[in-house]
Amino acid sequence: MLTELRIENFAIIQKLHLDFEKGLVIFTGETGAGKSIIMDALEAVLGGRAETTAIRTGAERAQVEATFRLDPAIQEPIHTLLQAEDLLDDPDYIILAREIRREGRNTARINGRTVTAALQREVGAYLVDIHGQSEHLSLLHVRNHLRLLDSFAGTGPSLEQYQAVYQHLQEVRRDLQHLREMEHDAARRVDMLTFQIQEIETAQLQPDEETTLRQDRTRLANAESLAKHSQQALTLLEEGAPEVGGVNDLLGEVSQALHNLARIDATTELLYERLETSLTALQELALDLRNYAENIEFNPRLLDQVEERIDLINNLKRKYGDSIEAILAFGDKARKDLDSITHAEDRLAELETQEAELLRALAEHGQALSQQRTQTAGELGRWVEVELAELQMSKARFQVNIDSRPDQAGLPLEDGRRVAFDATGYDRVEFLVETNPGEGLKSLVKIASGGETSRLMLALKNVLAQADHIPTLVFDEIDQGIGGRVGMVVGEKLWHLSRQHQVMCITHLPQLAAYGDQHYRVAKALQDGRTHVEVLPLVAEKRRDELAQMLGPVSEGTLQSADEILQIVQERTAKIN
Repeated sequence: MLTELRIENFAIIQKLHLDFEKGLVIFTGETGAGKSIIMDALEAVLGGRAETTAIRTGAERAQVEATFRLDPAIQEPIHTLLQAEDLLDDPDYIILAREIRREGRNTARINGRTVTAALQREVGAYLVDIHGQSEHLSLLHVRNHLRLLDSFAGTGPSLEQYQAVYQHLQEVRRDLQHLREMEHDAARRVDMLTFQIQEIETAQLQPDEETTLRQDRTRLANAESLAKHSQQALTLLEEGAPEVGGVNDLLGEVSQALHNLARIDATTELLYERLETSLTALQELALDLRNYAENIEFNPRLLDQVEERIDLINNLKRKYGDSIEAILAFGDKARKDLDSITHAEDRLAELETQEAELLRALAEHGQALSQQRTQTAGELGRWVEVELAELQMSKARFQVNIDSRPDQAGLPLEDGRRVAFDATGYDRVEFLVETNPGEGLKSLVKIASGGETSRLMLALKNVLAQADHIPTLVFDEIDQGIGGRVGMVVGEKLWHLSRQHQVMCITHLPQLAAYGDQHYRVAKALQDGRTHVEVLPLVAEKRRDELAQMLGPVSEGTLQSADEILQIVQERTAKIN
């Protein structure tokens, strides 16, 4: 439930701090006083729209912060969401915040850390259900009727089983579609894949050959220079320059001198051994250099062959990948694709059998789901009619209509019919209502007035209260289109609903407001030439005065009427308790 709400520089609210308790929270005040602005701020902090137009004139940013105590019923899903993002601090509380900046940047926060607005909305959906004027109209969208019926019927486990099979069926159908598209274009694909495979296989590529080829090309293209430099080095080693012996001969003389030295002074033996090692290494170098020089090829034809091989590899790389490894991988995939096409008929038959089996299984789950809905639809209708009767709509009839749409490609039912289906089943659900006797049941969308829609929503919320785990419900002007007599009943219904949920309600009816466990008066005030919103908690005499003012000019008569309303509410709630 919502325990604390802080608002700063939001519309005409300069600074506001509200503490909330369990039960029914009432907001009253003149039209335009700012009651709905508080709800707009709450909606923003729950991840709703937050535009720069909401920033108070002269301020650079608006801020809203809401603290919630987590009810046991919603702790697990919220903890899961928060733990996934490392946002869980206190397991019993969560703080949502929203900052709107003048330059257009919005910041959403959970427990002080920045998050996406999408995550804030996902978390907020578990915490608060706001029914403003537009939300009342959600009843007028037929697509919502199935969800409401499922909530009452408790179809969650059955729907999950159905949807698991449905998802599997969708995967099989995607594979089927892909195969059929491949089959349709099979001849062209076979020719193309066969050519690609042959071209790659004919090349007989080796993973490391490109490096070797480039080295060969370099040697062949520079054979003359290589021969010249290697021969020069070999000549200096073995023959030397004119009038100077070769390096090997000179080192031989040095060796003889060191040998003679060592015979006289044994301490120079190590010098002699080091030179002998160097001399041996130099002789091996000369041998290797001679072998290298003898193997240098002056072969323009071989160079052309190497160039052609490199060009072939480059051509294949342009077609199939940027390396030999990528080309070979492309060839492997092409072989697999060709094999798939070759065996497509077998795979198609296998998938078609699988599709038929899944359709039968889905039909079984769908029929079980439909039976569960059908069995509870009548009960929902009866309970809503009881609620409507207590809301001064005693002649109203409410019915949940369930039907299906024929589809030759749909689910095969036991009675031989095939019906269209989607992720929710094959039922098409619509609420029908008769508000005036003799008119007959008609679509709720076509006949319900604003006040009737509000009462229908309240009736449904009361009926669905046990199944609905959202802890805080907000009703913005649910009293639209109804009078004081009905307002008393609506107030009692809201009070009863608030025993299981925290309920917040904006109202203009004193008969409804009198049921509040907490009562706030919202008013505009002037300070330093600027309009701002004041929210005052009302108790005792102040609350009595507010109810009297809602009845008309404060007088002895309206004060007495306010006392009577409070007395009636006290008596009724005492009976319920």
